[in-house]
Amino acid sequence: MLPFYLLTFAATIQAHNQLLPGSCNFESDTCGYTSDADFTSWTLHKDGRFVAVEAETGPQREITGVLLSPALEQDEWSCLRLVYQISGSGSLEVLQRTEGKSFDKPLWNSQASSDSWIISSMDLQNSTEPYRVVIEGKPGVSAGSSVAIFEIHISSGYCLECDFEESHLCGYSNQWNANVNWYVGGGGGQLLHNNIPNDHTYNNKTGHLMYVDSIYAKTFKEVAKLVSPMTTVPMSGCLSFQYQRSERRGNQFSVYTRDQLGQYQELWRADTEILSDWSETLEEWIAVQVDLKAPYSAQVVFEVSFNSPRGGRVAVDDISFSPEFCNTETEPTFDPSIASCDFESGFCRYAQDQGMLSSWRRVSVKPNIFRNGDHTTGAGYFLLAHSRLSARSGYVSRLIGPTLPGNMKYCLRFYYSLRGFNQTDQALAVYLQQQQQSSSQEKIWTQGERSRGLWIMTEATFQTSQPAKVVFVSTCRSFWDCGSVALDDISVSLGDCEMTAGLLALSLPGHCDFEAGLCGYTQDKQSDDGDWEWRRGSTPTSYTGPRGDHTTGLGYYLHVEATPMLSGQSVRLLSRPLRASRGPQCLRFYYHMYGSGTGQLGIHLRKDGKDALLWQLSGEQSIAWLRATVEYQSDGQHQIVFEATRGSSVRSDIAIDDIILEGGPCPEMEIKATVGTSNDIE
Repeated sequence: MLPFYLLTFAATIQAHNQLLPGSCNFESDTCGYTSDADFTSWTLHKDGRFVAVEAETGPQREITGVLLSPALEQDEWSCLRLVYQISGSGSLEVLQRTEGKSFDKPLWNSQASSDSWIISSMDLQNSTEPYRVVIEGKPGVSAGSSVAIFEIHISSGYCLECDFEESHLCGYSNQWNANVNWYVGGGGGQLLHNNIPNDHTYNNKTGHLMYVDSIYAKTFKEVAKLVSPMTTVPMSGCLSFQYQRSERRGNQFSVYTRDQLGQYQELWRADTEILSDWSETLEEWIAVQVDLKAPYSAQVVFEVSFNSPRGGRVAVDDISFSPEFCNTETEPTFDPSIASCDFESGFCRYAQDQGMLSSWRRVSVKPNIFRNGDHTTGAGYFLLAHSRLSARSGYVSRLIGPTLPGNMKYCLRFYYSLRGFNQTDQALAVYLQQQQQSSSQEKIWTQGERSRGLWIMTEATFQTSQPAKVVFVSTCRSFWDCGSVALDDISVSLGDCEMTAGLLALSLPGHCDFEAGLCGYTQDKQSDDGDWEWRRGSTPTSYTGPRGDHTTGLGYYLHVEATPMLSGQSVRLLSRPLRASRGPQCLRFYYHMYGSGTGQLGIHLRKDGKDALLWQLSGEQSIAWLRATVEYQSDGQHQIVFEATRGSSVRSDIAIDDIILEGGPCPEMEIKATVGTSNDIE
C-alpha cells in the first residue's frame, strides 16, 4: 500500500474515466445502497464519510451486515474498487447477485485487519443481465471490532489499467524500500524532484505518472517495485504501457507477474540496445506491448533495480489491457482440462503403453456392503490394475496422459485406492516423461498414504521446460506381493496446487465440503432428537458409517451417530435461506448409508414453515459413498433440509458430504446404485 504522504502527491482532479452507477463516496447518503432487513444494518457516519457495521455491546454474539447496491446494468467489462477497513477482527466479502439465481457469485473476501484504509480491486465481467453488488461485513465479537467502507468506485475497463490521474492510483501500490521507491509525478509541482517529464496521458506537467529515481540508492542492486492489484478472474491478452528510462547502464527495468504464493515469472525486460542516452532528462515515451497469461490470480510487478545513486530514473504511465493477444501468432492459453478424466465415458485422452504385458482396465463395480464403487458417483467407472483376475507373476502397468506444453506450472490431482495388501511404494507412482526423450522420466509423486480401501485424494505440483506427458505407473513384482490399485477422477489445472486449493469452493457458491466448517448449515434444535456431528475418520461404532470422508479420504464430513438415539428418532440439518428462482435448481450431494440397522435419509424443501419431500432413501445401501442428484424449483424464499432417521439398531449411522447447490436443471440424471452382494466387474 502506498504510504499516505505519497498518495497526497496525486491531486484530486476530475476522474479521467467517468464513474459508473454503483459508485459511492457516502458523503451525504448511501447512493441507493440499502441494508438487507434480515441482517444487522450498516450505519452511515455522516461526520466520517463512511458506512460501517460494528460489534454489539453487551453479550458477545456474531452479527452480519449485508449491503445491497441498486440494480446495475453494465454490459461492458468494469472494475470495482473498494476502500475499506477491518478494525479489530472480522471479515468482508463482496459478491455479485444476478436476478433469478439463488446463489451469489463470490468476487473477493478478506479477513485482514488494519489501522488504515485499504484499497482492493475486483473485475466485473461483462454481463447481459442486471445484477447487484452484495457486501457482507462480519465484525468480530470482541469490543471495538468493526467493518467499514469509505468508498465504492466502479469504472469501465480492467482493474490492471491505470493512467494514475486519480488519488487511489487504481489500487497500484509501492512495495516499500528504505532508499528507492515509486512516487507520483506530475500535478504541477514536485516535492522531491523538479525535472519530472510531461506525463503521457495529457503530455503536460499537470497530468500524473509514476516514477522511481536512484538519487537515494545506497547499496548495490537497490530494487523498487510498483505492484498492480491482484487479479480476481482469469486474464489473458495484451498488456500495454508507456515508459521512459535514463542511464541505461545504471538500472535494470523488468515486468513480472507474481502469484498468490509470491512466485515471479518474467514477462518483459527493457532492451538497452534501442534506447538513447537522455543524460539528465527524460523526453521520449516508449510504448511496450507484452502478452499476459494469468489463468489464476496474479499481480503485475514493475521492477527497477539500480547499481548506484547515479543509476538514473524510470517512469511509467498509461497501463492498459486488451483481451486480444498482442501477437496474432501467440498460442491461446492452454486448457489443462484436456488432461482431466473421470473415466465415466472412456479413457478420455489417456492411453495404454502398448509395449507392456499388463494394462489398466476400465471397470465398474456394483457398490455393496463388501466393495467400494468408484469415486465419481459410487456406481460409475474407474481404472484398475493388478487385479487378482490376472495371474501373471510380475508386470508393469503404464497409463500415459496427453502432451502438456512446457514452461508452465501445473497442479495434478487424482484419487487412488489400494485394494488388497500391496502397500509398497511400487503400488503407484507418477512420472513426467519428456516428449523428445521418451526414455527420460522424472518421478513427481509416489504412494505414501495407506489408503485402507478408501479413495484418497493426492496432488503434485510440477513444471517442465519442454512439452511432457504425465505417466501413472504401477509395478507388480510377484503374485504374492500384489493386490490391486484403483485410479479415478484425474484433474489437471494451471498453477501451484497450494494456490488453487480453494478455487473450487470459490467457484461454486453453494458448495460445502465441510473441510473448514458447516458453511452456514445449522441444526434444527427444536425438533431434533440427536445431533449432526462434524467428524474426521471412521465413526465410533463398528460395521457402520464411513471410514473417511468423500472429499479427500482424510478430511471431514457430517454424520448422525445412532448410539444415543432411539429407533425412529430423527435429526435435521437446515441450509441458510435461499432466494426464489425463475428456473429449476440442482442439488447434488454424497451420502453414506452402511450398517445392518440403517434407517432413512430424506431431503425436504422448507417454504413458509411447511416441508415438502424431494428425495428419500431407506435401509443399508453400500460401504461406498454414493451420489444423489435432486432437481427442484421454488418461487419463494426456501431452505433445504437434510433429515436422518435412526433405524432399528446402533448400526444405523448416516453421513453426508460434498453438497453442491447450483442453478439447474441438473446436468445428468441420478445414477441409482444397485445394492447387492456381487463384485462383478463389467
